[in-house]
Amino acid sequence: MRIYLASRSPRRRELLHQIGIDFDTVVFRDGMRADLETDETPLFNEDPVVYVERIARAKAIHGLKIVEERRLPMRPVLSADTTLEFEGEIIGKPTDMADATRILKHLSGRTHRVLTGVAINHLGHTEYLLSASEVRFRHIDDEEIRHYVMTGEPMDKAGAYGIQGRAGMFVEHLSGSYTGVMGLPVCETGELLKKLGFRPL
Repeated sequence: MRIYLASRSPRRRELLHQIGIDFDTVVFRDGMRADLETDETPLFNEDPVVYVERIARAKAIHGLKIVEERRLPMRPVLSADTTLEFEGEIIGKPTDMADATRILKHLSGRTHRVLTGVAINHLGHTEYLLSASEVRFRHIDDEEIRHYVMTGEPMDKAGAYGIQGRAGMFVEHLSGSYTGVMGLPVCETGELLKKLGFRPL
């Protein structure tokens, strides 16, 4: 059995392979021609938990719409969205290197939450789950931040870091799901797929 993955993320592709799920990718447009249905701009005063669910569900629903428009074989569409919550603020992907530097300075020596919402749309019905993890960074000095930002690794990641990459050395404590912080909590995703009759592994 195969599914569709509505995500460009190489981490999510890698994690689905890890649990033995075969999939084809549904790609959304970005840049000037971006799909309005998957706009990740937070609403005014939007709660981070509400935000991540809204975006994950929107991606799953729009992914199914693309499958239907292209007359592809009908299969479940899996999508996910990851964001950081720090002092009640939604922190998404940095807009540029200066923004990445600012974000990392805020997170240095402090605890933040990583929220990953996973949605699966199957036959017009959407199942959803939330993985919430707490991450504490050790103190990161300005030179370390500068070197890390120069690698380019923070630029396409929520919170301006990838726990599976060089930023792993910043993590002093993690409570929750390591793969959820990466972008797809494999334990919870596997359980969600089992509800639909899929047997990961």
